[in-house]
Amino acid sequence: MTNVFDPSLRANPFDLYRTLRESGPLHPTGFGINLVPRYADCSAVLADPAWGHGYYAGINPFRPGVDPRSLPGSFLLMDPPDHGRMRSLVTKAFTLRAVEALRPRITALVDELLDAAIEAGEVDLVRALAYPVPLITICRLLGVPESDQELFGRWTGAISRGLDPDAVLSEEEKAARQVAVGNFAEYFAELIAWRRTDPQDDLLSRLVTVEDGGDRLSVKEIADIGVLLLIAGHETTMNLIASGVYALHRHPDQRAVLAADPALATVAVEEFLRFDTPVPFPTRVALTDVELGGVSLPRGSGVVLLLGSANRDPAAFDAPERLDVRRFASDGPRQLAFSHGPHFCLGAPMARVESAIFFRRLFERAPDFEVLTDAPEYRSSISMRGLASLPVRFTPKGRS
Repeated sequence: MTNVFDPSLRANPFDLYRTLRESGPLHPTGFGINLVPRYADCSAVLADPAWGHGYYAGINPFRPGVDPRSLPGSFLLMDPPDHGRMRSLVTKAFTLRAVEALRPRITALVDELLDAAIEAGEVDLVRALAYPVPLITICRLLGVPESDQELFGRWTGAISRGLDPDAVLSEEEKAARQVAVGNFAEYFAELIAWRRTDPQDDLLSRLVTVEDGGDRLSVKEIADIGVLLLIAGHETTMNLIASGVYALHRHPDQRAVLAADPALATVAVEEFLRFDTPVPFPTRVALTDVELGGVSLPRGSGVVLLLGSANRDPAAFDAPERLDVRRFASDGPRQLAFSHGPHFCLGAPMARVESAIFFRRLFERAPDFEVLTDAPEYRSSISMRGLASLPVRFTPKGRS
């Protein structure tokens, strides 16, 4: 069977996903690792605390023997009880209220970037809009000075590429990942020291002071959280925005629906996440002996959850190959792009707010934009699915 990670499938992996779903619940790849293509099974794994990452127990088959502390976003790689402790502290500081407070600034930022794009006429949507909106927003949330935001963007890019399995990375890419991890650690250590003596109205200051029953986060833990939020808050939202625009280009009937009612943007974002999932291959490891899809799996077994497949499973969604921006306006199965259960994405509220504001302002201000390609280039990453570029021509509303 064709390799699901084959670069030639980046533009269209969905035919293979269909074949995998129809041919069985689990697909062995060797080394105790299975592909999981169906919605029900993916959802069950995400919700079950018997599945985790297994790094600290020494049973992770994806990077055997690797010290998780050397990897970016080590908070993501923890299992209970350490994961629960960290998450409890972070959620006390990174609240929905803090995200909502950014809404006026995100709107102003989107308008500013749209002004420049409309004036330019023709731009790469990824570079001009999808890239800066989440990067600037997360840097502002953390309290990173504006002068350092582009530097953070470069480091985030190196780490994001380094999230792919080590087997597919060059020595240069692995080295760049480690350099970026070190740069982030040094930068955040210095910024955290400043915040301890001069707190500001930002997330980093709240992380410095947050406590739970006398428990506080260490400098390394805060730095790890900052790296995690930068990666999750930047890369996934960038890919969501660009892929959503391209999906609308390929489905003009749904573009017309959103143009007629830009307030649907919040609901439409859920459909964009389902239709072209930004993180299509999260992994989990069995922390104990388990059963999945009718198959008994021993402790230490690994699974690759094909969320891009699960989110198009006809057992969960009606007409899943059809884009429907109103799909999530009513009750029904939810899309799995942000996971759920113990490892539900902390950055999901921010990604939703940013993307909804972007699509609403896009259709309020420049609904006649034109995508200039039917075959955009996809990024080389396996872990993150997104467009490398998307040429677009803008016409301001009311101008022919």
